[in-house]
Amino acid sequence: MFKGTLSSPMQRLRAWHDGLFVDHAIFRLVWTNLAPVLPGRVWRSNHPTPGRLRRWQKKLGLAMVINLRGHRQCGADALGREACGTLALPYLDMAFESRNAPHKDRILRFHQLYSEARFPLLLHCKSGADRAGLASGLVVLFEGGTTEEALKHLHWRFLHFRRSRTGILDAFFLLYQKTAEHRLPFLDWVRHEYDEDALRTAYRAGRFSSFLNDMILRRE
Repeated sequence: MFKGTLSSPMQRLRAWHDGLFVDHAIFRLVWTNLAPVLPGRVWRSNHPTPGRLRRWQKKLGLAMVINLRGHRQCGADALGREACGTLALPYLDMAFESRNAPHKDRILRFHQLYSEARFPLLLHCKSGADRAGLASGLVVLFEGGTTEEALKHLHWRFLHFRRSRTGILDAFFLLYQKTAEHRLPFLDWVRHEYDEDALRTAYRAGRFSSFLNDMILRRE
């Protein structure tokens, strides 16, 4: 855990060490999980390094970053925030969970942030798998897309495993598809009918996949 600032070379070195070896950014040096959500407008990825933020601002024209991890005490967080400050790139926190029923208030807050966002926009979590998939699916539905299209962002190619505890995110979209998709607009359903406690109680994860996700891959 990194709790310091980046005001000295030693603290910066500590931040990089924490980011690379504690937050597993060493794997993200060569793997980005970058993919379009809305081509030319919204992108998703794992937690980007400072260098990658600089390159993507030039290549993709990024105008804003939304951090789906929330404000964390880790080197990757500190370095990313500093890089966005240097680049004059707005960096907003929107914490989602990957192993719980999506909270109604967070979905509505994310919609508000999205409504006021600058584009092109980057959504990132740690691995770019689960929370990035949830947020990407929400964006699809915010823009009038279908649940089938939203669910494509929760896929094994992004390292999302439906039969693990993170499969509750799939269950959320499937619940809307089954109960309201052709009856109510998505946000109306979230506001008036979605019961996160009922979804949480009903969901059961596959034991082996949960073990893989939680103990082997060590995801958040």
